[in-house]
Amino acid sequence: MTRPLLLLALLSLPLAGFASSFAGTSAGSATGASSGSSGSSSGDDKVVLAARDDAAAFVASDGQIRGARLQAALVHLRERDAAAQQQSDLQLARALLAR
Repeated sequence: MTRPLLLLALLSLPLAGFASSFAGTSAGSATGASSGSSGSSSGDDKVVLAARDDAAAFVASDGQIRGARLQAALVHLRERDAAAQQQSDLQLARALLAR
């Protein structure tokens, strides 16, 4: 149990820069029609935030464990952000964890 958590922590640290740039681009396009709202307070983030546990399991298992909430968040992100369409599931899950 400790080993997956350590792996998750190690994988998450170097991705902070990537995740912050991804969060900045996805927040803008995810709230495209609602001017003046920030990505952190939008309804879009509820789907993404609900998937954090699934994303952690997915990253720690190197893609072997895929939960339904993570799958919904990946679809949601890709529908709203063209940059997310170019990212792998693992890259998006890591970015989701760094939010």
